[in-house]
Amino acid sequence: MAVQKHLAVVGAGIVGLGIAWEAARRGHRVTVIDPAPGSGATFAAAGMLAPVSELYYQEEQLLALTLESARRYPDFLQGLGSTGHQTAGTLVAAFDAADRLALEDLRQAQLAQGLRVEQLTSREARRLEPALSPALSGAFLAPDDHQIDPRALSAALLDALAGAGAGIVRRRAAALARSGTGEVTGVVLDDGTRIAADETVMANGLGTALLDGLPASLRLPLRPVYGDILRLRVPQALRPLVRLTVRGLVRGLPVYVVPREDGTVVIGATSREDGADAPSAGGVYQLLRDAQALVPAVAELQLEETTCRARPGTPDNAPLLGRVAESEGDVPGLLVATGFFRHGVLLAPAAARVCADLAEGLPVPAELLQFRPDRFSTSMEGSQR
Repeated sequence: MAVQKHLAVVGAGIVGLGIAWEAARRGHRVTVIDPAPGSGATFAAAGMLAPVSELYYQEEQLLALTLESARRYPDFLQGLGSTGHQTAGTLVAAFDAADRLALEDLRQAQLAQGLRVEQLTSREARRLEPALSPALSGAFLAPDDHQIDPRALSAALLDALAGAGAGIVRRRAAALARSGTGEVTGVVLDDGTRIAADETVMANGLGTALLDGLPASLRLPLRPVYGDILRLRVPQALRPLVRLTVRGLVRGLPVYVVPREDGTVVIGATSREDGADAPSAGGVYQLLRDAQALVPAVAELQLEETTCRARPGTPDNAPLLGRVAESEGDVPGLLVATGFFRHGVLLAPAAARVCADLAEGLPVPAELLQFRPDRFSTSMEGSQR
């Protein structure tokens, strides 16, 4: 095993907790720093582990990373308690003829990438999920797409980290601590406390760019992308409403219905950049309208919760992941893992592997290193290292 190090992980969403968990499992000492663990984007996330159906967003540059991360999920969950992990697959449905054509284009793109999808007639789709609307125009099945409950996962990770002796510091990190030679030596908390560390991992989403002490040349162009999420309870007489995760296009707009083991479903898919950090009335209306178009019985569910959280987006919608370079090379002691946008839960195992391997000085496959956090910095423009 590598020499034991102390990792300070700033941010306790799924990504930060996942990095801490991987490091702890490898025998390293870990301190996680976050004033409210699991309360950010993780709290709102639907938890779809869906590299196949996520190809809808035409982010092919992420496919190798998302597939690798999905493949690593079973190992990532070893040693954890209940996480709500379900492997039933995802059914993707089209509402009208135009939606059916868009889904067929998606299916062809998936097949071209060698992904496993099964075309279904509307009748076959309703045989799998009887609650689906008879008006749907077509569907396909992505059997390898899974889902997990991010709230249960974050709780399980916190419990496992506590059991492994990790420290959980419920304070805000205010600045990086740096030596006279520029090496990052830990973090300074908002109360002035210093936490020394061999490696400091910045995994606190939008807050990463706001931390004092970052390298002067580093540009982290993060933007808040808000999403409205609904949680509804299914009456006993209607359970299970759906067994598979149901994703669909309704008049060109995406929507999903994700079943939970506790008898609730999660509905979402809105994406807006209007700066409003509260649920949007229009977004809630759109989600309920379009979810009912796919699954009419949604109208009979009990609305329990509306949530809105900001996800950290980047100009190319890909994460900022890895070490940071300055003019003389990588900044010692500093790792960045942010900008995961809608893929934070899915990419947690990949981010954990990259950060743990880099901390140990191990080689990392090129496909996992193509999203360096400094790729938008002036010194890195035009040259991807």
